[in-house]
Amino acid sequence: MTKIIDPYGSELVKDYAKAIKDFGLEVFTPTMFPEPNRVMRRGVVFAGRDLAIIAKCIREKKPFYALSGIMPTNDQIHLGNKVVVENLAYFQKHGAITFILIADLEAAAARGVSLEEGRRRALEFHIPAYLALGLDPKRTIFYFQSENKDVVHFAYEAAKKITLNEFKAIYGNADPGRIMSAVTQVGDVLYPQFKERMPGIIPVGLDQDPHIRLARDVVSRMKDRKFFAVSSLYHKYTPSLDGSIKMSKSKPERCISLPEDNKVVCKKIKNALTGGRDTLEEHRRLGAVVEKDMVFELLKQHLIEDDVELNRIYNDYKSGRMTSGELKQIACDKMTAFMEDFKQKLEHNKNLVKDLNFVKFS
Repeated sequence: MTKIIDPYGSELVKDYAKAIKDFGLEVFTPTMFPEPNRVMRRGVVFAGRDLAIIAKCIREKKPFYALSGIMPTNDQIHLGNKVVVENLAYFQKHGAITFILIADLEAAAARGVSLEEGRRRALEFHIPAYLALGLDPKRTIFYFQSENKDVVHFAYEAAKKITLNEFKAIYGNADPGRIMSAVTQVGDVLYPQFKERMPGIIPVGLDQDPHIRLARDVVSRMKDRKFFAVSSLYHKYTPSLDGSIKMSKSKPERCISLPEDNKVVCKKIKNALTGGRDTLEEHRRLGAVVEKDMVFELLKQHLIEDDVELNRIYNDYKSGRMTSGELKQIACDKMTAFMEDFKQKLEHNKNLVKDLNFVKFS
């Protein structure tokens, strides 16, 4: 397998190593799973919990599930959502029963989005977007939190297993909306096991780990239910175009959303932090500092599938044969092609929503 050098640099790698230690995670290695996908191969996926049981399910073709949620708070998603969907699609391809829940209750409780508005956004944009990013519409099961009485009832049962001090330790504070959202998510995470006990994996960003920890704690205190403790898979953040650790919607000029106007995206890429030198002569002589380059990171995480192609660009840029301007143009061209493909698939999948497999509740 072609080795891809991680352009994050030692400071960010140190942060993720600390997170692994602090949260008691397992270090992820691409050989854990067959045919690792792009983000697994390139170190974007960096940690997990109880991954061996999922690897065994894949290897022995035993039942397991993969699950994620949609928070329908606006009409765009970000690149972190893209990584989650790619990992869901990977497990789906390798036999996982795949669930997508629409967290309309959480959006109402924590973000003030009405159930009606959350439903509209999910049906008209979020669900088609997740299909556009690679989920198989015929093999994915959907449901709305607000319709799933089993999850809501279980949330009350789970709440009795959690102390207020424990909740504060995990989440930092314990306002009622956050408590209701968190215990409902515990029900969502375990919902596929209500009918059939089996392992499950939740691909998430590290900021979602509190939900995983809470769900695992609840499982350990409900031994009579004989749930499998859920496994989890964590990916690094797509860094902001200015070099900070995470793209943030509060800084739209440094964040790429899906969908977005091609000219706007290219302008953002042209203004991104790079590892190029101050002068062309210095750049040709010393080469780029790729570890500081956010445009290369964009190519690595999202825009170039072929490892050989990425390594060629890395070597040309590192040696000084390729300039920052040339790298930015490559990224702009590839992002434009990706965005056009995404928009076309989004429109196509809007027509499929009415025929999708939604759980029907009595």
